[in-house]
Amino acid sequence: MGLSVSNIVKKYGDYTAVDDLSFEINEPGVFALLGTNGAGKTTSIRIILGMLAAEGGTVKWNGKEFLAANMPIGYLAEERGLYPKYRISEQLIYFCTLRGMRRQDAVKQLDYWFERLAVTEHRNKRAEQLSKGNQQKIQLIAALAPNPELIILDEPLSGLDPVNAELFKSVIREEIKKNKYIIMSSHQMSTIEEFCRDIVILNKGKTVLQGNLNAIKKSYGRVKLTVKAEGNITQMAAECGLAVYEETPNGSSFNVSSEEQAHKLLNMIITSKIPLIKYELREPTLNELFIEKVGESSEN
Repeated sequence: MGLSVSNIVKKYGDYTAVDDLSFEINEPGVFALLGTNGAGKTTSIRIILGMLAAEGGTVKWNGKEFLAANMPIGYLAEERGLYPKYRISEQLIYFCTLRGMRRQDAVKQLDYWFERLAVTEHRNKRAEQLSKGNQQKIQLIAALAPNPELIILDEPLSGLDPVNAELFKSVIREEIKKNKYIIMSSHQMSTIEEFCRDIVILNKGKTVLQGNLNAIKKSYGRVKLTVKAEGNITQMAAECGLAVYEETPNGSSFNVSSEEQAHKLLNMIITSKIPLIKYELREPTLNELFIEKVGESSEN
């Protein structure tokens, strides 16, 4: 049955930080909790974890009240959460024992994760001696070493270089294959599209978009057109009722009302014999949907 969050409300005086949030994760996979800064994402995560009390709503796991202290759960917070003066190995063993692991089992698991994330050489260093990227790796180890069934990743790729970002992605793929339930919060929409099946977008505490990401994109249809040609196609686009909304080295982008409109432009380019480098008619990206929905909500 998985995780069920129903009608969560969190207020600070007259300010409502989370306003009637509901969602379900009924099967293993990655669920995305998205929003602008201050939208209520981290507050929602802390309520799920029992770190904050809500004014209303419920959180259940397999139909029963969710108590984070009573189940294996891994949490990678956006903020650094390591003790700067203590050795990494000592901290991680301590964190694992707090999750109910025996010391010898914790050591075995940590040996694996130190090797997997290429930080074995840092295991006896103090946290303050590590770079931000390596501290992020250590915090990921703390989240995953107890082998949790539910994993919450808040901005997991924040501050990582491309090599280490890909390393983190490979670990997330492995956890997906292990049938873990994962909640991911990130401002990197391309990463969310890569992993997530279902999404919720929050703005000012309210849900502005929710559902299966592929179904949402499909409902819009192929309404985004990018064309790159070795010649000026502005006039032809205008004759098709199209105006450029973005111009980049990758081409000119248009919003189209129908595929017929896009095909008309294609036929005109072919007839003109202007060399065509790129023609892409596609559904909107998550980034485009995010900007549209958050923008609409902000204007209301």
